[in-house]
Amino acid sequence: MFDKQDLLDIARTEMPFGKYAGRTLIDLPEPYLLWFRQRGFPPGRLGQLLALTLEIRIEGLEGMIRPLKRGIPGPLRR
Repeated sequence: MFDKQDLLDIARTEMPFGKYAGRTLIDLPEPYLLWFRQRGFPPGRLGQLLALTLEIRIEGLEGMIRPLKRGIPGPLRR
């Protein structure tokens, strides 16, 4: 079972650095997430969310995240 706050954070949180800075985590390309898995996810909450985002993408469940982006007053920025 997924934690509700984790799903909301994946839908709202923007990548704070790198090539895809400014994109929400659920919109990051899967190869980019796989690269992080090979090299190591960043420490802390961001790394946890990136790992969960990858699992959601691998399982084809991003459809349950995308609707969470709508109707939310602004993304969370790190």
